[in-house]
Amino acid sequence: MTSTSQARTGDATLEKAAYENFPVAPFFLPRAWRDDLMAVYGYARLVDDIGDGDLAPGGADARHLGLEPEQSDDRLAMLDALETDLHRVFATTGREPHHPLLRALRPTVRRRALTPEPFLGLIEANRQDQKVRRYATYAELAAYCELSANPVGRLVLALTGTTSPERVRRSDAVCTALQIVEHLQDVAEDLARDRIYLPAEDLDRFRVTEADLAVPSAGASVRALIAYESERASELLKEGVPLVGSVDGRLRLLLAGFVGGGRAALTAVSAAGFDVLPGPPKPTKPTMLREVAVVLRRARREG
Repeated sequence: MTSTSQARTGDATLEKAAYENFPVAPFFLPRAWRDDLMAVYGYARLVDDIGDGDLAPGGADARHLGLEPEQSDDRLAMLDALETDLHRVFATTGREPHHPLLRALRPTVRRRALTPEPFLGLIEANRQDQKVRRYATYAELAAYCELSANPVGRLVLALTGTTSPERVRRSDAVCTALQIVEHLQDVAEDLARDRIYLPAEDLDRFRVTEADLAVPSAGASVRALIAYESERASELLKEGVPLVGSVDGRLRLLLAGFVGGGRAALTAVSAAGFDVLPGPPKPTKPTMLREVAVVLRRARREG
């Protein structure tokens, strides 16, 4: 495949950064941080696209990973091939990674001395998505978030050289919250994929059935359930204020963007009357900026 086609494969993945709830690599960061964050984002987005079956048509990603184009739809085979390519990123000898997004990741891994565990966690989360489509308890969902979301926050801390046990604990809470918020926004889309990320114990508590989630607009019981889960996410996001206050400069702005983005998304869910079934409630840019400012003020006050 030509280098132009390879670049197109990476670009299609990275373009999705513009649609995230929080800034992936905002302009105010140093260029080296932006490049490293985008390399990690490109990898994470590729893993999710494989797991969700959202790869670009044509089979280019499968070919990069050493598979036949028609194997693009075999998600487990694609994830296995991606894991094999990931090991090439961390190998000190042998061939370079095959996929362009993993080749772009390799300099970041070496420059920042990153470890494989967070990257492997993201792959395992997407394997789990192929096998587990319902979660009985919140504890089970939180364990899934430990694989699907928390590695991203840990990688941000590692990339910026600010890892500490306390920051990791608070980052995990924020990332789990952001994952829950995304699940709340995407209830209808997830159900169309035969996935439900609302714990069954909570559905039972609010007397919500799967059929109640499959209608065009939410009834009172579904809205009450979404409000409950929103409050749970909001409590977790509160751990982000001390996290933001524990760092300085541009990193403080970046982390405030993560926390403020989650708060703004919850505001959008609330503004929709907790009816997420017609489509994902999305925050406006003014709401995003306002919530980031709130987080920064609180972090400064509590610091």
